[in-house]
Amino acid sequence: MRALCFGLLLALSRVCGAAATIDPTEQFVRAELLSEKDAISPGASLWVGLHLRHAPHWHTYWAMPGDAGLPTRLRWDLEPGYRAGAIEWPVPKRLVVGDLANYGYEGDVLLPVSLQVPASAQIGSTAHIKARADWLVCSDICIPGSAELSLALPVRAPQEVHAGPAARAFAIVREQIPMPRALTDARAAIEGARVRLEFSSASDTPRTLEFFPLEPNQIVAAADQILSVHGKQVRLELQAQRPPPSDFRALHGVLVADGGPAAGGWAAAVRLALSQLPSSTAAQTAVPVDSLGKGASAVPGLRAQAGSQAPAGASSPTARQAGSAAPPDFFSPVALAIALAGAFVGGMILNLMPCVFPVLSLKLIGLVRHRDEPHESIRAHGMAYALGVVLSFLFLSALLLVMRAVGSQIGWGFQLQFPLFIAALIGLFFLIGLNLLGTFAFTFGAGLSNSRAANWLDGEGPRGSFATGVLAAVVASPCTAPFMGAALGFAVTQPAPVALAIFALLGLGMATPYLVLTLVPSWLGRLPRAGAWMERLRQLMAFPMFLTCVWLFWVLGQQRGADAVAWVLMALVGWGLFAWSTGLVQRGARGFRWLAGAAALLAVLAMVPIARSGSSEAARTSLAAVGTDWTEWSQEVQRTALAQGSPVFVDFTAAWCITCQANKRLVLHDDQVQEAFRLHGVVLMRADWTSRDEAIARELARFARSGVPMYVLYDRRGNAHLLPEILSTKILLEELASI
Repeated sequence: MRALCFGLLLALSRVCGAAATIDPTEQFVRAELLSEKDAISPGASLWVGLHLRHAPHWHTYWAMPGDAGLPTRLRWDLEPGYRAGAIEWPVPKRLVVGDLANYGYEGDVLLPVSLQVPASAQIGSTAHIKARADWLVCSDICIPGSAELSLALPVRAPQEVHAGPAARAFAIVREQIPMPRALTDARAAIEGARVRLEFSSASDTPRTLEFFPLEPNQIVAAADQILSVHGKQVRLELQAQRPPPSDFRALHGVLVADGGPAAGGWAAAVRLALSQLPSSTAAQTAVPVDSLGKGASAVPGLRAQAGSQAPAGASSPTARQAGSAAPPDFFSPVALAIALAGAFVGGMILNLMPCVFPVLSLKLIGLVRHRDEPHESIRAHGMAYALGVVLSFLFLSALLLVMRAVGSQIGWGFQLQFPLFIAALIGLFFLIGLNLLGTFAFTFGAGLSNSRAANWLDGEGPRGSFATGVLAAVVASPCTAPFMGAALGFAVTQPAPVALAIFALLGLGMATPYLVLTLVPSWLGRLPRAGAWMERLRQLMAFPMFLTCVWLFWVLGQQRGADAVAWVLMALVGWGLFAWSTGLVQRGARGFRWLAGAAALLAVLAMVPIARSGSSEAARTSLAAVGTDWTEWSQEVQRTALAQGSPVFVDFTAAWCITCQANKRLVLHDDQVQEAFRLHGVVLMRADWTSRDEAIARELARFARSGVPMYVLYDRRGNAHLLPEILSTKILLEELASI
């Protein structure tokens, strides 16, 4: 057993090493609070600001982060009478990665804020200015960060206040803040998927021009922006989301010409009414640029109010949740403690899931058989089982983190998205069932009992307990989403050590009931003594194993269709022949060894076509076709429905998700619910994640989820309502009534 544990630990250490190439103790952002002046005076105002110094290749986000991300936030803790304004956002950069783009800052950036000093401030005293800064810093991965910052500034008479060491930095950044600019004949129009922004240039015709939108889900952030100049006429063509949102009636954002003020260009805040063009030759309506008063924000809508997560007017995808707590926005010790506690409790609940109970029951039968052995021996069973569970959860989570770090869009429970793995599980559960019925024994009898392979497969010793723990963890992991969705979504966004700690506690929680039973002799003594009943119970437990095979067959059929099911049935014939002939060998008929070997080879070869087969189109649409009112989910179909003002309900599901199937049959297909869907005109969509689908994985990640089930109800305004993973008819009807 030590050799097996060492091998698994070595493999795990290699995986963890790949996942932890980012040192969580390294500071990728250094933050400080700066003041433009060396003191303050009563009744005056001054500039203070958050100075962020990014490590190379790392960035934080603008007020509107683009396709992903969160804007930097400031929460002020000021003395009575002091008032802090909002962040005055300087011009960002467009950071393109593949088909996505973000708006943010690299290198050094100063985010200035205007601070109003009360007239009652006492000259000679000291003002203590405190703020908490929260940010999301990203490179190949994203890491939430925060800092408690403070300034101590003396209060002096106005004539005694002078420029501070950071005055030059504030002067430079103020030039980077977009300000009103007179654009002659400015107008904007939309034609199909193109948005045209036009204006006349008097003298300084721009050589480059970029538009940064301040409203989400309107302009494709990563699409090329095409500038054309004809004499004094300047035109910038943008790509609109398809279909354009129904509330897309104005082009609101920032125009940056020739690299912005830092490069000798300019930046302007614009808000233009959007006219609809029926054709490319249609007339365009001229609308003046919004004017801004002297005391107004330089960029309307950019001010990030304390506690907000998005710019004004932006709709968060998790704006409202029914009965389900979202994960914390930023990492903190409290958030970690909550996640660890939730993981431990969730792991304990896993023992009651139908995909785990048959496996766990085998170990309970084993405990009854060994109850009269020395307590040290029984304790070894519990420790081996717990080690198998925890190491398996660590290995699966480390593999998940590594695959996500290299760009693969997968989630928790990903192993059941691979048809060959499902086929192997079917074969394993089938052999376990035949073993329970007495067809053969894993010990392989006296003739083979001294072989190393037979010793590892010995189901009666600690090695068997370790193997049972591995098997239980593998089949249990897809069942965690109903009560661990938020915690798992939180875990995969954290540094590798934090994420692995959460998954380790999940495994420890699952192993705890069995482990405690083996560690407390008085509890073990309450189990019934072995007898004839135990052999009958052992044989009876074969049938839950066969039922598990039926479930896995159904999952495989959803992924690869009837042909794959037929090949696995052929493999089961081979495994059945192998079990029968092995049983004969164990009872002394050694001549059947060749038949056992040939049968095992037949079973393995029957699996090969499954690895080569592609997904069946019929299988892909089978879940969506369960009800005639359901359609297959896609971003385009969802946007079309929302643009037409229809509410949308999206069921993120998978065939291997037991909770998904229970919710579907008990709630989603309930007559009352179906009638409510029709009454409110809800467009029903099903996002089937039975096989890997990166679009679905990205959508899950957008809601901070790493697995299914997930249920999202969009109201007629396009606001997202995230429902709990375990649905009830009452909750769903109440949500439908609110749209």
